[in-house]
Amino acid sequence: MSLNTLRKSTIRLTSLRNQFLPISQRPFAFTPRRTMSVPTTMKAVVVEQTGGPEVLQYKTEYPVPTPKDGQLLVRNNISGINFIDTYFRTGLYASPKPEILGREGAGVVAAVGPNTTGFAVGDRVAWLSNGGYAEYTAVPAGKTVKIPEGISDEDLMASFLSGLTVLSFAKETYAVQKGDWVLLHAAAGGAGFLMTQILKSIGAHVIGTAGGEEKCALVKSLGADVVIDYRSEEGKDWVKKVKEVTGGRGVDVVYDSVGKDTWEGSLEAVKRKGTVVWFGNASGPVPPIPLPKLSPKCVKIARPTLFGYIETREEFEYYTNELFRLLKSGELKVKIHKIYPMEDIKQVHQDLEGRKTMGKPLIKP
Repeated sequence: MSLNTLRKSTIRLTSLRNQFLPISQRPFAFTPRRTMSVPTTMKAVVVEQTGGPEVLQYKTEYPVPTPKDGQLLVRNNISGINFIDTYFRTGLYASPKPEILGREGAGVVAAVGPNTTGFAVGDRVAWLSNGGYAEYTAVPAGKTVKIPEGISDEDLMASFLSGLTVLSFAKETYAVQKGDWVLLHAAAGGAGFLMTQILKSIGAHVIGTAGGEEKCALVKSLGADVVIDYRSEEGKDWVKKVKEVTGGRGVDVVYDSVGKDTWEGSLEAVKRKGTVVWFGNASGPVPPIPLPKLSPKCVKIARPTLFGYIETREEFEYYTNELFRLLKSGELKVKIHKIYPMEDIKQVHQDLEGRKTMGKPLIKP
């Protein structure tokens, strides 16, 4: 046998042997793809100046971002709409313009940026960052998590940012204990709907406020002990009702996402040595509070934000894993108000600010 024939036989035998090896052990094995076919333009909603819903511009040929170091490019399947989006739109919270609003999304990894590990093209993921009102978003891998089997993108977006918020606030801002009396404003909203369930799972007594019979019935169905319709005649003096329910003592903690219209009442409704947690401005921001106003009852106040509790990867995974557990076990139910097409984004903001939503509004590119 010639040397050339021997060499060809050896190559054929080696190739045949390699077919039976695990892929990871084969010579010259292909590395995972770091990108899929991605268009150059996309649909997105852009805000170039602050203002009302009219400043939300729906565009069909906006440039697709390129993921940088430590980033992933996600092709969004669904994105969450949160009241905080309106704060950035109006300028209540400062942010550079032009910008794409939206703090959360769920979809598929379309490309992996340089020096980014832990994810591969095709992974189903959810993320927290900026730019959710778009088909594609470049997001930090550190605030992205793979979605477990058994949880839909829609259910996760109905509970992701809001769920992590209420979990961290109930565990860290004020550690709610079994038997505590809790006053929860806007209990039928995206966060309130979830928080009512979380508080009841801990064993707290929940007093929820909401506007209108339908919303109040929803909150009651979640297990709230007392529901106050602030639109009713009785509900106009909701502080008096809270005092009656608690035997004149007041509640251990107030979770107030309404702000301007409720802040004084929240301070009245809390007990001596109680805590008031402000985490939203649905009616406008809470004005500066003179510190002596807190002295008579030794009241503690807090103004937390979710991102202060999930700064590290360990913290982020702790709360996301807890949320996944609650969703998969069925202990936490979600409520989607409606899934809007992205071109209807102005209507979404109008419904949200008009307090016409129950549960979480979502948009689909």
